[in-house]
Amino acid sequence: MLDKLAAVEARYSQIEARLAAPETYDDPAQVARLNKEQNELSPVVETYRAYLRAREREQEAGALLSDPELRELAQEEQQQARQELERLERELQVLLLPRDPNDGKNVIVEIRAGVGGEEAALFAHSLHRMYSMYAESRRWKTEVASLNMTELGGVKEISFTIEGDGAWSRMKFESGVHRVQRVPETESGGRIHTSTATVAVLPEMEEVEVDLDPADVEMQVFRASGAGGQHVNKTSSAVRLIHRPTGMVVECQQERSQFQNRDRAMRILASRLYEAEQEKRSSEFTAERRSQVGTGMRNERIRTYNFPQGRVTDHRIGLTLYKIESVMDGDLDELMDALAAADQAERLRQTQ
Repeated sequence: MLDKLAAVEARYSQIEARLAAPETYDDPAQVARLNKEQNELSPVVETYRAYLRAREREQEAGALLSDPELRELAQEEQQQARQELERLERELQVLLLPRDPNDGKNVIVEIRAGVGGEEAALFAHSLHRMYSMYAESRRWKTEVASLNMTELGGVKEISFTIEGDGAWSRMKFESGVHRVQRVPETESGGRIHTSTATVAVLPEMEEVEVDLDPADVEMQVFRASGAGGQHVNKTSSAVRLIHRPTGMVVECQQERSQFQNRDRAMRILASRLYEAEQEKRSSEFTAERRSQVGTGMRNERIRTYNFPQGRVTDHRIGLTLYKIESVMDGDLDELMDALAAADQAERLRQTQ
């Protein structure tokens, strides 16, 4: 591990030297790449340098143990340095885990009502509101690409993007079946109903990042419906893309121009194709690996929202929080922190 850390520090020093050279700034794209790499390496290098300082303190304290007058102080200093070394070593092990290449990407979230009829659609609406409020709390931007609502205000299905720093790294564990247990507003007898909605979270991919041949895509245009004024209803601005090899269909009608809708629909299609390839690969893993936090398989029941008991339970990590109202208002950090920690712990276990 120390050899790898030394190599990382050497690369960091090279970047610092290049950024200090005036001629580097003749190429703005190169400067952007170097700054990005420096930011990614900085936490590792800073922790590694703190580790080296702690090791030096431990060695200096050890050299003083032979002095009777300083032995007690030296033992205390050595013990503190060793504890610091252990803590920093654990941090470095986590920092050296392979980084998800998509962590810096925006995400596409698709929510579909599942079992439960109108109540499932109302729950899907609640989930969209929950994620929108979470995004707002992190100053991320959300934008709806397509929306199919029910007469009572529920959501049959919705596709929207979340744009912001770290969106994928935080949202990637949300894919799966979400279950709600509550008394619907339409229930006169006060009985608790169980309904579901499916959430799919995809890293937003560009066409060039996925094997997507434009010749395989059929485009259809139609008149959009919903908000947007007379322009939306009088022009064929909505776009439907059909990927012939897989039969995937993507619609986008929220933008005002056909070009904008096509561009967004192509990115959604690229993201779905990427996800399909990832799921194909994950199906080749062992049953144990597929059961872990980060698989994102859509058929897994990952979380239950129980309103009568005021609790939210994530079944993958056995975490229950008794603050359902704040969770539904977008307070998701405690859940997402726990999921990220569980994923890190599992990946560390696999490297040992």
